[in-house]
Amino acid sequence: MIKNTLLAALLATPFIGPIAHAETLFVTLEKDNALAVVDPIAGKLLKTVPVGQRPRGIALSPDFKSIYVATSDDDTIRILDAETLKETGKLPSGEDPETFALNPDGTMLYVSNEDDSRVTAIDLKKRKAVKQIKVGVEPEGITASPDKKWVISASETTNMVHWIDAKTLEAVNHILVDPRPRAVAFTADSAQLWVTSEMAGTLTIIDVKSQQIVKNIKFAVQGVTADKIQPVGIVIDKERKRGYVALGPANRVAVIDAQKLEAENYLLVGQRVWNLAFSPDQQRLYTTNGVSNDISIIDLASQTVTQSVGVGTYPWGVAVKP
Repeated sequence: MIKNTLLAALLATPFIGPIAHAETLFVTLEKDNALAVVDPIAGKLLKTVPVGQRPRGIALSPDFKSIYVATSDDDTIRILDAETLKETGKLPSGEDPETFALNPDGTMLYVSNEDDSRVTAIDLKKRKAVKQIKVGVEPEGITASPDKKWVISASETTNMVHWIDAKTLEAVNHILVDPRPRAVAFTADSAQLWVTSEMAGTLTIIDVKSQQIVKNIKFAVQGVTADKIQPVGIVIDKERKRGYVALGPANRVAVIDAQKLEAENYLLVGQRVWNLAFSPDQQRLYTTNGVSNDISIIDLASQTVTQSVGVGTYPWGVAVKP
């Protein structure tokens, strides 16, 4: 009788399919020469994997099968299998690759070569460098536009953003911005380019069609001296409602109204926040905090930090796998 009752209950229960897995974070640890793997929902460091000397920039392929990691002191970009975390190859990145950008379809990768004042363009199918493009002194920030038209390189010492035609791989324009530009990001519609300037404490917004500056936002955090406000990493939501900027040693993330182009809030996070990444549903924001050796998890609806997770020494870059 009991067996029959249990069977009837099981048959009456609707099949809900396999349980969905939460996203996984991959965080580069610059001083540990390693990659941290984090479950952000559980708030748990899962493992740490050796990855090479001084890892900084990181990105996932569009199909989420491969992880690209710039190991600056090895002068290479390593390719890891996103499931096994085993190395599957290396890319000829040129010297001192700190940051890089993938084009939207994952066929090209563009590397900032800080010591050589160049951008290296790599064909990912052939795993071959196809061109080196001369830019300004000490390039770091780099991004590719969602519409596949532009690659932008920011040179920290020249104080310029360089517009590279993605088809010809020629630098066709150079725009002067505030001192020490560190990061660049396009809006999802490719209509605007956002540029952070570390020494000036500013965010510059450029209209892509006219290639003219339309707004310059000067950050000011109550109780924090201006010299501590050093904007670096940027993310902008898909609907262009809000953008978020890491403010370095100010230990804050600035919340930007992306329509009014104004700072509307500052969120306290860990020490020396470098870079940012959205959860796949864009309901959470993850920050890498270099000095406190952790990541902060921010609930974006309430604009509150819900948790911090220790990851290792000097976390810098972050990528999210659904």
